[in-house]
Amino acid sequence: MRARGERLVQSVSSTRAFARIAPHVVPALDRTVHRLTRGKVLLSARMLPGAILTATGARSGLPRSTPLACLPQEDGGWLLIGSNFGRPGHPAWTGNLIKHPEAEVNWRGRDLPVRARLLAGEERERAWSAALACWPPYAAYQSRVDREIRLFRLDLR
Repeated sequence: MRARGERLVQSVSSTRAFARIAPHVVPALDRTVHRLTRGKVLLSARMLPGAILTATGARSGLPRSTPLACLPQEDGGWLLIGSNFGRPGHPAWTGNLIKHPEAEVNWRGRDLPVRARLLAGEERERAWSAALACWPPYAAYQSRVDREIRLFRLDLR
């Protein structure tokens, strides 16, 4: 039953309608639930592991917190995928990390200092394969956009 439910969620997540609606609904729900549970719960983490990234705004210089799906790594780091739900532009948080790679991630209720690195070449290809294995809708997101989806590696500082 779980596999069928996951396939249904992945199928819905691959649609253009989801890409139009989700960016306005999912982060707001995640922020609210995360705040109410003191960092213990992210609703979107029911589908994918999730964390709250706090990075310095590229233009404003102010802290910007964004709930994101992530892929925890065995060595303690995380992969972040800048899919923007398959919408044309890069998500703002990716530009923030490029300009200010020192950030913080809230993982399972703990705030941890991290440094972000934009992936390229073979390392990006390996990370992209891992992302697709975890969440196949990323392929649909990539097929809808001309840009290459940005992938970041976060490591503890």
